[in-house]
Amino acid sequence: MLPKTCVIADDHPAVTHMIGRLLAERGYSIVATVPDGDRALLAIEEHRPDVAILDLAMPGLNGLDVTRAIARTSPTTAPLLFTGHSREALVVEALAAGVRGLVLKQAPIAEILRAVDLVASGDIYVDPTLAAPLITARRRRTKAELSHRESEVLRLISEGMTNDQIGADLFISPQTVRTYVRKAMAKLGAANRTRAVATALRRSLIA
Repeated sequence: MLPKTCVIADDHPAVTHMIGRLLAERGYSIVATVPDGDRALLAIEEHRPDVAILDLAMPGLNGLDVTRAIARTSPTTAPLLFTGHSREALVVEALAAGVRGLVLKQAPIAEILRAVDLVASGDIYVDPTLAAPLITARRRRTKAELSHRESEVLRLISEGMTNDQIGADLFISPQTVRTYVRKAMAKLGAANRTRAVATALRRSLIA
């Protein structure tokens, strides 16, 4: 099996060097490290990596700008965003833009590596600290805020089905399945798909 490929974009060389070295030790192939969003987008379009690790606040295009762009130009690339902010609006905006992972810059390095592993395997990860504002806001959510398809996808996840299996069952692509999962996570204030399913079951949003 070929190694998972990564592009790392951060304007702090020490960050890109450290993360790149540790990921390489875990078997990842680091195809580019760049200091700004414009070069990040060029590198992603050239290499089509499995994962793009993006600083939210970097020169040129920011991490969200790059995420929105690669949703069109390299849809198989999973963006993971580094941020120092924990505002609810930012988390919701990031998930809606297509971010697959959200990690605080001050998180332990082991947690950062775990997040990359999860995102590279097709899962979604939100740092628990970042998820906290969403969890607080969850009490204000209503059943109507989960669409029929979002509820359906969570129900199938609760039955142990993978994204590929869900896509085949609903006649949609695995990428579309992940989009529904991200939207449901944002609405439910869940840090990952497992918690989204647990929340939906507890609130009787899925049967």
